[in-house]
Amino acid sequence: MAIVSAGRSIEQAGRIQSFRAAFAHPGSAAVIGAVGVFVFFAAQSGPFRSAAGISNWLDPASLFGISSIAVALLMIGGEFDLSAGVMTASTGLVAGLVGTQTGLNIWFDLLIALVFAVAVGTLNGLIVVSTSLPSFIVTLGTFLSLQGLNLGVTKLVVNQVYAGGLDQIHGYSSAHKVFASTINFAGGQFPISVVWWIGLIIFGAWLLGYTRFGNWVFSVGGNPTAARSVGVPTKRTKIMLFIGTALSGWLIGTIEAMRLAAVQATQGVGNELIFIVAAVIGGCLLTGGHGSVIGAALGALIFGMTQQGIVYLNWNSDWFFLFLGALLLAAALLNHFVRRYAMEARL
Repeated sequence: MAIVSAGRSIEQAGRIQSFRAAFAHPGSAAVIGAVGVFVFFAAQSGPFRSAAGISNWLDPASLFGISSIAVALLMIGGEFDLSAGVMTASTGLVAGLVGTQTGLNIWFDLLIALVFAVAVGTLNGLIVVSTSLPSFIVTLGTFLSLQGLNLGVTKLVVNQVYAGGLDQIHGYSSAHKVFASTINFAGGQFPISVVWWIGLIIFGAWLLGYTRFGNWVFSVGGNPTAARSVGVPTKRTKIMLFIGTALSGWLIGTIEAMRLAAVQATQGVGNELIFIVAAVIGGCLLTGGHGSVIGAALGALIFGMTQQGIVYLNWNSDWFFLFLGALLLAAALLNHFVRRYAMEARL
């Protein structure tokens, strides 16, 4: 009997330890939040949980989620990028204006916009790592500069605040299929941006969890001095992370430009806060060194469900921001509890 009792105690202790390990994961708060938000809206709206409804809220979730993944990686690395939102307009305008003014194939225009994004991301990273200025200030300056350029250059070139007629550029139809087509599945029409998003979730989770670069990201965000002492290329790592957020802006800008065949100069402004909030909900700390790509993706999913769920319940859309603030506070508190629980579990 004593042996059986001891065996049960060991088994029970193992289950408790497994539960503690699962709950201590950075993305556990996002899982709880995503399930809670889905149940809240699905219980009150049949269309919300239908295939068509799911495709409707996966659409904004995928667009929020693409940049949230890159922003989460940067935050884990200990930095911020407030220019991630406006980059969607900047890169779209570069491609649109070059294409409509020169007649070049849209794929070449998108390549020029891609080079522009890499240049901006590199510049942000170089300024941060070479001057030690807070990335909050550096990227705020980039945000304001790009916003001014978007409006000023667009008005100067086409005398209006948007670039239209992208569907008249050579190669548009093939680019539209890659970036803006839809997929029929289970009775719903799902935008291909969801496929891009899922692919980036898999890539980001693999990069962070199974590669040397992922270890570098955690190291430079947690303790950059110790990371440098063991040979981690801290400057190069941070520059690469800034390039990543700029590239995510390029991808979203390209998707929206191909969908609408036009780009607004003010497109994406304000979304940088949503990207950061999604990353925080996903378990990223403002101090760096802790977080999860999957958690950030779930944070974006929460926003997508909330944005469309409010519409399905016929609420005033202004309530979205109340939901946003409440989710941020709740996630910050829950992540604080989860991190403390994780620290206790290691003792």
